[in-house]
Amino acid sequence: MRATIVSAIRKAVSVLAPLVLVATLAACQGSPQPPGSIGQRPTPVAVTGPETDPSRVTFAFEPFTGAPGNIADDLSEDIGAEARRQGLTLVRRVGAAATYRINGYLSATGDRSSATVFYVFDIVDNSGRRVKRVSGTETTSGSQGDPWEAVDSATLSRIANRSVVEISAWLNRG
Repeated sequence: MRATIVSAIRKAVSVLAPLVLVATLAACQGSPQPPGSIGQRPTPVAVTGPETDPSRVTFAFEPFTGAPGNIADDLSEDIGAEARRQGLTLVRRVGAAATYRINGYLSATGDRSSATVFYVFDIVDNSGRRVKRVSGTETTSGSQGDPWEAVDSATLSRIANRSVVEISAWLNRG
């Protein structure tokens, strides 16, 4: 009986933890600046396009948070290939100078019938201010154990494509 209760609690935590992470990240979608003091009117902050010539902009992806190493490595390769197709310039060396840095957060949840990957990519300028957020979900077939086991190359390819297309659209908006 006790083992059944512990198993049920573990399953609930494994399902709820990624959802809490995504909800927390989604709550951060508001203004990238802290709110003003009580009684002061907040200064409107418009998330705008890049302030420089798109052909000279470079991006550096920071190591992804939340994904196992093999998944993160495969997604990095897919993002690099998609960036080349979309004409984005990525800086590959850790700590190298770049116009924008991209912080990636990934989480997965699932059951026997399906697994879902939640992803968030925050584009930040050199002062650390978020200027753009790219987020979404991808669903794939399920797995018996770890939901990351259900994440295949096609799923990672779709995440890379959608993310890079959105970054490129933001970069090249008129």
